[in-house]
Amino acid sequence: MPDRRPPLLAFLPIMVLAILVMSVDGRSQPAAPSPIVRSEFIFERAPFPSAHASTLVETRDGLVAAWFGGTRERDPDVGIWLSRHDASGWSQPIEVANGVQPNGRRHPCWNPVLFQPSGGPLLLFYKVGPSPSEWWGLVRTSTDNGRTWSSPIALPPGILGPIRAKPVELQPGVMLAGSSTEDAGWIVHMERFAGPWTADALASAAAWERSRPLNAKEEFGAIQPTVLIHTPTVLQILCRSRQKVITEAWSRDAGRTWGRMTATALPNPSAGIDAVRLADGRFLLVYNPAPASRAKLDIALSTDGRLWRSAAGLEDSSGEYSYPAMIQTRDGLVHVTYTWRRERIRHIVLDPARLDF
Repeated sequence: MPDRRPPLLAFLPIMVLAILVMSVDGRSQPAAPSPIVRSEFIFERAPFPSAHASTLVETRDGLVAAWFGGTRERDPDVGIWLSRHDASGWSQPIEVANGVQPNGRRHPCWNPVLFQPSGGPLLLFYKVGPSPSEWWGLVRTSTDNGRTWSSPIALPPGILGPIRAKPVELQPGVMLAGSSTEDAGWIVHMERFAGPWTADALASAAAWERSRPLNAKEEFGAIQPTVLIHTPTVLQILCRSRQKVITEAWSRDAGRTWGRMTATALPNPSAGIDAVRLADGRFLLVYNPAPASRAKLDIALSTDGRLWRSAAGLEDSSGEYSYPAMIQTRDGLVHVTYTWRRERIRHIVLDPARLDF
């Protein structure tokens, strides 16, 4: 006997069943939790209008962040500012270095890099000079986890220290830093320090080695390498470039010699990057994923340092979000700081267990 119900009613049982199935599926497959577990600004107000180029480190009693701040980048009043994090949050920023010279002239400060060696004081590397093509490298030390600092220690001639990204400790007392110059094109080199973490050693040319240039400026204009350790002998650097891509080079002898620099598949709008090897062996990269904009900032994930896939978005709106720093702390969480619109420094905490490849 034909079904004489109106057409819509004839399909009603099927529609109800479909809705029930979708509901059951929805309940059985909840949305994955966000890998971002905390997002905050290190400061809301500060004595400077502009902030840029943050660095981050875990000390024996908490996080320490630093950046350069002043009227704007390149102005003589730009100094290095620092904040410490404890159970009550981030401390009020304080200036820990400036570019005042013995003759009273003041130069801007640039690109601080914090580093905590396994058996030494906390180190703060930074640059002073009228421009990146003319700056020179200095370092200060702290024996109380960033509360107080030594006088500036000038690095030896020809040594600049880590230019923007954190160095790595290859073994106790041996540090490898990614460095670069801008006075005759953008050229990457590596710097190795071996010695006690004392003012005399840090200032001694005998304790430092500088590698040959790792790129030909005619092929790539590259600076600011970040270092990834794959094995005790196999190392990788990823670099900012003028060619709209992140470049890379590999070493098979613990960073003493390096292969040819090549392009990766990752875009780069000539902006700083940072990377870290996680305790579980995976690699994270924080970078601007558009070839001509700093308005988007992402996290990428890799198991081998070669094939990268997007894992989390940090920013995607108008403004500049750039020059990130990234570390993994002893509790397994990943911390990222970065420039937020050249006004403040944002701090993001991620749970890497929620990042799937």
